[in-house]
Amino acid sequence: MSEPPTVATFDFDGTLSTRDCVVPFLRRAVGTLRLSTRLMAPRRRLLQAALRRDRDTMKAQAASAAFAGRPVAEIGELGRQFAAFVEANWLRQDTLGELRAHLDRGDRVAIVSASLEPYLGPLGRSIGVDAVLCTRLEVGAGGLLTGGLLGANCRGEEKLRRIDAWLAADGLTRTDVQLVAYGDSAGDLAMLRAANTAFWAAGRTLAEWRSP
Repeated sequence: MSEPPTVATFDFDGTLSTRDCVVPFLRRAVGTLRLSTRLMAPRRRLLQAALRRDRDTMKAQAASAAFAGRPVAEIGELGRQFAAFVEANWLRQDTLGELRAHLDRGDRVAIVSASLEPYLGPLGRSIGVDAVLCTRLEVGAGGLLTGGLLGANCRGEEKLRRIDAWLAADGLTRTDVQLVAYGDSAGDLAMLRAANTAFWAAGRTLAEWRSP
């Protein structure tokens, strides 16, 4: 009886990268001062979301402030430029080495992240992963971004839903594969708990993780 195929899923911010990339991209897309000004209008909702630690609402409000009415082609080009910068400067060599080792063994590899598709898509293609499952921006009429998210923010249980949908496209479920997951935050715990083997990449160390 053959061994089930291995599928490796990597969080991005803090796991494959050395730092968060969402806020730097927002600042590049709209400018720090303009972004702060645009966030003043929904500041009460943002404050309430921050107090509740509601990352989904905070992400939606920031996306609306930065991207509403912007041409998708313009943000796509900014994303490609930012992806090249991140790949050259902000990738962790330890977890990137693990990712490349999975690819060399012929494992299927996906980045599963709440980071944004305009830069994470190009970066994922550049480093050769099989899929990038991340937070997407909604495109409206005339190729303009609406400022909304297309689907849910890709964190927590949404990460598992995205993984399941990706596997299902090939007629697979998580029970058909050996899932190896890498993460560094509370938003990754659902993915780590579902994995056959999990690794915790918080701080500067990478260590095997076991559910408490």
